[in-house]
Amino acid sequence: MLLIPAIDLKDGKCVRLRQGRMEDETVFSDDPVEVAGRWAQAGARRLHIVDLNGAFAGRPVNAEVIREIAAAHPDLDIEVGGGIRDEDTVQTYLDAGVRYVIVGTQAVKTPHFVNDLCLEFPGHILVGLDARDGRVAIEGWSKLSNHNAAELAQRFEQDGVEAIIYTDIGRDGMMSGVNAAATAELARAVQIPIIASGGVRNLDDVRALCEVAEDGVAAAVIGRALYEGTLDLAAAQRLADELCGAG
Repeated sequence: MLLIPAIDLKDGKCVRLRQGRMEDETVFSDDPVEVAGRWAQAGARRLHIVDLNGAFAGRPVNAEVIREIAAAHPDLDIEVGGGIRDEDTVQTYLDAGVRYVIVGTQAVKTPHFVNDLCLEFPGHILVGLDARDGRVAIEGWSKLSNHNAAELAQRFEQDGVEAIIYTDIGRDGMMSGVNAAATAELARAVQIPIIASGGVRNLDDVRALCEVAEDGVAAAVIGRALYEGTLDLAAAQRLADELCGAG
């Protein structure tokens, strides 16, 4: 079970949103590169970076900050999402040292896009499925589609994505506990790994995720709990490694 610290970028700063609302933000740092270094020192094996401005603009906005983080931590796996809508953007991020690129809105709106990316960049493509009450949201969570998360996950698995990042929007940034049951249900529908995102608040949530690791839940993205101090990354990763093996 891999625990992945999240760095959400807005206007060049490290922030956290509640339920994806851009107007409901908490700024945690003006120096995202320093924040990345903090998580690396705490033992992070991967970073989850989201360009929030990019998610709404439909194009990268905080790419320079992301390049700086990748340059400062070349040995750290970095996954990036937000505003990735074409192949040139994927290539630019990979050239900058990013390991995985996360496709969200474009994956739902233009299905063949994921297949094309997987063919051109094998081993580097993740899909983010963000859902509320089972329906997948798009465009920075501002719109709900009519798509079912499990059906989309199965389709993207066939396309060749490395993993699915599943976010329960209702819990994201709310510190209300991880939705392990819904995440496990999605994991059982596919063979590729599922990365949980949203709601992790303490060691009890880490234990809950480890209980569904055998269903295919391989990792968890953690945000607000790390920034507000209700979860210590090093201690949490140690517990995860003890309970369900290293990620």
